[in-house]
Amino acid sequence: MFPRSARRPLFALLASASALLVLAGCKPAADARAAEQAKPASPVAVFQTDAAEFAVPGSKVHTLPASAQGRVYQIYVKTPFGYDAPENAGRKWPVIYLNDGPYAFQVASGVTDLPFRFGRLEQAILVGISYAQGDNGMVSRRRDMTPWKDASLASASGGAADYLVFIKGQVLPFVESRYRADPRRRTLAGQSYGGLFGAWVAVTEPELFDSYVLTSPSLWYGHREMFKAEAAYAAGHKDLKARIYLATGALERPRPGGDAEDMVADQQAFARALRGRGYPGLKVRDEIMDDTFHETTFPVAFTRGLTWLFPKA
Repeated sequence: MFPRSARRPLFALLASASALLVLAGCKPAADARAAEQAKPASPVAVFQTDAAEFAVPGSKVHTLPASAQGRVYQIYVKTPFGYDAPENAGRKWPVIYLNDGPYAFQVASGVTDLPFRFGRLEQAILVGISYAQGDNGMVSRRRDMTPWKDASLASASGGAADYLVFIKGQVLPFVESRYRADPRRRTLAGQSYGGLFGAWVAVTEPELFDSYVLTSPSLWYGHREMFKAEAAYAAGHKDLKARIYLATGALERPRPGGDAEDMVADQQAFARALRGRGYPGLKVRDEIMDDTFHETTFPVAFTRGLTWLFPKA
């Protein structure tokens, strides 16, 4: 639809309801509505903005070649304030990679704009990874970000290994060849299923990224297979070299009208397991966000995570 590398309004990406389902759609309670979510949805008025009216400043959209499975993804890239200044011509920048790009990239761009510009945080390149073109967002993320198959779900799952191959083989090389990105300073950020995917990457190839920001991670998925994966990694390794930030909303637990799973307890148990290994190269910070629920945790927790990972020197 759009030319390669073209500058483009990012609000246009949010015109489908799939972008709005990225937070709520991966909870157990929402899977009961999966069939309805998988249907093409009509635009939502709050995101219906004329394409000429608004664009995320400093951002570009790139369409990558098809993955091995024939899926096509876009990445949205925002360079830091001052990236093109002559005095920064030889500077390398850390990169923050975000799953759920149509949602998370916009949030990350907004909450970092002033802290980056006014020196409250170290600046970084932001990269959002889209859903597969032609797929409903919930269908794409359920398939790509879950490490194990769950036959009870309404659409395909268990494609995280293929998705990781795509990120390693296409996303990272593209960004690091086209932008002044520091390959030693990669951060992977994800919410919900994206947090589950990040946790799985951390115990599969932990040094692929230097840091992880995992908010509301869906550790309940697949009867808590993530805990078995962490134990399996620990059985064969003496170190895990990474910085991992975990955050879940205080309201993300069973309550009247609330979540079906206790995501607070799951996160606390996962953080305890990681700390209990005594890995010399691992730093973990975990927090419970007061007064946030699944759909509101990411903006708050992402900002908190960056405050820990990217303090201004």
